[in-house]
Amino acid sequence: MTEEFELDKEGCCEQTELHMEAIHHARETLTDPATIDAMAELFKVLGDPTRIRILQALHDTRLCVCDIAETLNMTQSAISHQLRVLRQARLVRAQREGRSVFYDLDDDHVARMFEQGLLHVSE
Repeated sequence: MTEEFELDKEGCCEQTELHMEAIHHARETLTDPATIDAMAELFKVLGDPTRIRILQALHDTRLCVCDIAETLNMTQSAISHQLRVLRQARLVRAQREGRSVFYDLDDDHVARMFEQGLLHVSE
């Protein structure tokens, strides 16, 4: 059971008491630095409102660049730039059909990540 308590001004413990078992467990479960760096880069990509809007537009609909531009009331050039960043981060994928290139979310992980983020900020 978690008790509510008030932290001091700095958000620190009132006295230093190390909990070695918890520290050992936390250290054992830390992810390797390369994976953490890749995750930080992913969150940087997700830190742009335009890219979030593009992901939302593509959440359950395949769209070409001109469709996305019209949906978001932006230029095709601006959308293309953001799609390039999203493709490099493996968040969206492109498929050429004739003279058009259609985009959709890369996989279900991206859809779930978007849904979870939206749920988190909506609560």
